[in-house]
Amino acid sequence: MKFRHLLKLSTRVFRARPQRTAFTILGISIGIGAILFLVSLGYGLERLILEQITTEEALLTLDVTPPKAELVTLDKEVLDQISKIPQVEEISPLVTIPGQITLGKLTSDTLFQVCHPSYFRLGGMRTVGGDFFKKERVYQTILSSSLLRTFNLKPEQALGQEVKFTLFLPKKVEEVEEIEVIPRKESYTISGIVEEEVLSLVYLPLATLEDLNLQTFSEAKVKVSQPKYMEPVRNQIIGRGFLVSSLSETVEEANKIFSTLQIILAIFGLIALFVAAVGLANTMTVALLERTNEIGVIKALGGENKDIGRMFLLEATIIGFLGGIGGIVLGRAGAAIFQGTMNTLARGLGGIAVDIFYTPLWFVIFIILFATFVGFLSGLFPAKRAAKMSPLEALRYK
Repeated sequence: MKFRHLLKLSTRVFRARPQRTAFTILGISIGIGAILFLVSLGYGLERLILEQITTEEALLTLDVTPPKAELVTLDKEVLDQISKIPQVEEISPLVTIPGQITLGKLTSDTLFQVCHPSYFRLGGMRTVGGDFFKKERVYQTILSSSLLRTFNLKPEQALGQEVKFTLFLPKKVEEVEEIEVIPRKESYTISGIVEEEVLSLVYLPLATLEDLNLQTFSEAKVKVSQPKYMEPVRNQIIGRGFLVSSLSETVEEANKIFSTLQIILAIFGLIALFVAAVGLANTMTVALLERTNEIGVIKALGGENKDIGRMFLLEATIIGFLGGIGGIVLGRAGAAIFQGTMNTLARGLGGIAVDIFYTPLWFVIFIILFATFVGFLSGLFPAKRAAKMSPLEALRYK
């Protein structure tokens, strides 16, 4: 039997029983739509959270710190050696110095994070107000939100204000460690605020403290050219006695958690799809009984068993395919409605609108193919029964 004839016979049920066929397709669509909705929610939450904690450059960056025991130090000589490791593209060191900050008439203890502007970029850091300093020699500073609460200020109130500092610089005098108090005469302008709920931090440009001749660093961010070189570079730095960590490890663990969440959400959708598949199999069985005489006529006219089986399989596959298309529409519509409702509530409560759904193109293609395959499987048993049916018994059936 030619394919066009087979297709015409397979789709005759859409004209003969349009209502029943539509409800069967709707059942498949609801199951597929549920899977799409739930898995897209999982992908969306993963994307939203990861975008908040990292950037592409940050995923290529290693955080290098010296061990607590003062056996090795992270100084300029060591940084020069690390920079010569193949595939190391950039290094941005940081010095942590205790001290005090004065804003107006108030003074507070704090930790000064003295660094290059590139430190923020390699760390994937973001401000909640203002911006990071962009140049090496600029008298600007970044404050943490925790420190702002000490001064009872909001970010918009602090930006643009001038502050002064006093540094407590450790130094050794005849093998005895002392603290040198260094008041800074320069005033710095607050240019940005970073989110930090616990530590009171102040970020300063390293170039503005050149007179202190800082030689030893608290940590350094080391950017690698490609992800595949992260492990070799890490091993070489660890071999020099330093501690190495990376944001990519945190992201990898987060991805594992979200993958588990997506599987759990998909299982709920699969339950709905399983019920729909049972309904499709039932529909095909009913169609088999209704078309028994038709099967007998086709076989009496020379139709082969495989043609009868293919007719039922094609019909079930088409229903599955249309159910997949319908599921995409229902899933996207449901996501759009839910997204709009959540964003309306968020804006009403003073929050910001965010995208909590994300559907990769490959998943859309996969789910359509999956629905088609489910339709195919649902039609296997009725197709097998139809193919084995005796022509004489089929013609006698009422």
